Amino acid sequence: MADQPFTIFQVAGRAMSAQLVRLNTTASNLANAGVVSSSADAAYKTMKPVFRTQFDKASGLSTVNVERIVEAGNAPTRRYDPSNPMADKDGNVFEAAVDETRELVDMMETARNYQNNVEVMQTAKSLIIDTLKLGR
Repeated sequence: MADQPFTIFQVAGRAMSAQLVRLNTTASNLANAGVVSSSADAAYKTMKPVFRTQFDKASGLSTVNVERIVEAGNAPTRRYDPSNPMADKDGNVFEAAVDETRELVDMMETARNYQNNVEVMQTAKSLIIDTLKLGR
């Protein structure tokens, strides 16, 4: 398959897969917002996917792949809370530094990008069907 050119369905499908990874990391970030830990190292860190463009010379089309998922964002926030069972010997807990507003915006943008690729596939399918009808 590597020597065959990309189709519009493969391009849109890969883009949808990449957006699904992005949506899953965003959901994980939101689920861990406000979670506390007993050390900065153990605290949850925001995750973000890293995308890489893949150009297909045979078709002239580009698509995207998820290269890896990295930790991003700010360091965990230290808060004095000696009554918390997760507190360290100094009475501090470390809260995951997840920017919930940014994550919600990312989630909305991801959903729109996913929907755009669904529409690309539906349009391509309709055009192919209409072209086949012309041959009848």
